[in-house]
Order: sequence, then structure tokens, then C-alpha cells
Amino acid sequence: MQQATLPPNILQQLPTIVKAYQLPNPKKATIQILNSFIPFVGIWVAMYFLKDVSIGLTLGLAVVNAFFLVRIFIIQHDCGHQSFTANRKANNIIGLLCSLVSFMPYRYWAKSHNFHHGHNGILWEHRDIGDINLLTVNEFKELSFWKKFNYMVFRSAPVLFVFGPVWYILVHSRIPSIKMNGWEHARKALLRHNLLLVAVYVTLALLLGYEALLWVHLPILVMFGIIAVWFFYVQHQHETTYKAWKDKWEYIRAAIQGSTYYKLPRLFHWLTGNIGYHHIHHLNPLVPNYELARCHHENPVFEQVANKITFWQSLKCVFNKLWDEDQQRMISFREYFRRYKQA
Repeated sequence: MQQATLPPNILQQLPTIVKAYQLPNPKKATIQILNSFIPFVGIWVAMYFLKDVSIGLTLGLAVVNAFFLVRIFIIQHDCGHQSFTANRKANNIIGLLCSLVSFMPYRYWAKSHNFHHGHNGILWEHRDIGDINLLTVNEFKELSFWKKFNYMVFRSAPVLFVFGPVWYILVHSRIPSIKMNGWEHARKALLRHNLLLVAVYVTLALLLGYEALLWVHLPILVMFGIIAVWFFYVQHQHETTYKAWKDKWEYIRAAIQGSTYYKLPRLFHWLTGNIGYHHIHHLNPLVPNYELARCHHENPVFEQVANKITFWQSLKCVFNKLWDEDQQRMISFREYFRRYKQA
């Protein structure tokens, strides 16, 4: 992994560079809607007719279609930032329609995600809102045996990347669990979204049969969740990420060092809505996803400062479990017990 070098004079220039790319483009937005929804619906219909022929082939297509659902979700994500189009009403309508496919509640999720943008990397009591909970070495030391055990189970690969995504989409995202002031409208919007989902999918089951949900949409959602959580994890819990207590936290440093440039083949950047250019996105969430790659490649400074990580390098992130404040990096449980067990 290429660790970012962050000279202060360069850091201060980055927001101005990125701001030039925050203008929505109606043509690009329309094209993205078409080349995301049309393949998704086409593959969904093919899966519906193939389920009685070959479940294996149907599930194989679910993996492919999950990537198109990622693209649809990135459209929803941009609408939540009000960056996909220049029209707020259009963004909200498009975002709501996307959410009926992705199962991710549009307004509630957008609010928690925007909270994440404003607090990414801060070590404080609300670090789990819109993010994957993370403890420091010192915090982990202070836990009881059973709390240590629970955290270790939570941070295990099967929970984080298999069971966790399914739970997050189907259960956690249905519950208005954030009780902070100012979230009243978001909580009501979540309840309305749940009712709308029930209405849409009960109707779908009555028209097409429950098998359409069990063998077509559910596998797509499961694979979508796994892909989405993996990308989010890699983008913020890489070894040389940025974590700081509130009084020392810096927004620009959190955006660049605390996010990755996930360097993938061009096809996978396209399939995932360019979210691998996460350092650009965190510098300015008003930059539409269809402008992120252009912003990065037209400005060589980002090759210098970005935390570049390839797919094969990203696999090592699975072992990142705790933030070590002394070393200013993520460490594994194995390293923790080797270095700190006797401390």
C-alpha cells in the first residue's frame, strides 16, 4: 500500500482543486440512470425466468446484478448529498426510487452518511454512526473479558463481511436507532420507507410469486450488501488511515489520509460508481460520482497524496482490528496480544 505524504501547503490547496468538479451534469446523470437501471431490470427478469431452469445460474447472475445495484445505490448516495443533479426535488425523487430497489432508506441513510462525512476519523462516542465501530488499543484493554470477546466476534471476517451486511440491510436499516436531537424527521422518513417497501414487495409477491423475492431479489441484496460493506471497510479501515480525538481532528487530513484511492481495473470502477476514488469524495461530497475519476486523473497531486491500495493489498485489511495510537496505524488482534498482552 502506498502511504500518503501530506505536506500542509499542498493539503490546503486540495479543496479549491476539487471544487471545480462539483457541478452536476444532466447528460451524464441521465446516461448513468439508463446504463444502471436497464441492465439491472434486464438481468432481474432473466433471473426470474431462469429460476425454474437452474438455481445455480440464477445465483450466478445475482452476483453480476449486485454490481448494477451498487451503481443504483451510488446514484441514491449522490442524491442524498444533493450532488447527482442540480435540482433538489429531482434528487429526492430519484433517490427514493433507488432506495426501493436497494432497501436502503433514502433520507435516514443519507443523514447518517452525511454525519459520517462530517465526523470521519473522530475518536468519540458517536463514531459508529454511519461507520463501522472501531476501538483503540487502550479502549480494548479496558474492556471486560466478555466485552473483548464480543468485539472480536463483531470484527471477525464472517460477521463483518457476510452476516453483517445481510443484517444491516434487512434488519438494522429498518430500525430508527439513532436517538440524537435533530433526527426526528429522519426517523419518521424511515418508518414511511418501511411501509412503502412492504407495499411494493407484497404487491410484487402477489403478482410474480414469493419465489421472485426468495430466488431473485434476495440474493441480489445479499451480494450487494457484501460488496458495499467491503468497499466501505477498505476505504476507511486501511492500515495507515487517520484517527484522532475531537480536539486534534483535521477535516482535510481525515479526507485524504482517512480514505483510500482503491485502484481497481476500469470496469470495476465503472461497476461501483467510481466510489474507489474515495479521497476525492471525502474532500468534497458535492462532486458527482461521474466526475470523481476525472478529478483524480486531471490533477497529478492526488497521485502524490492519496492512500493508494490495490485489490490484492486490500485483502490484508481484513486483519485490521484496532487503532494503535502509539504507532498511528491499524493492527491485528494477533499483534495486539503479542505487543500488549503483558502491558
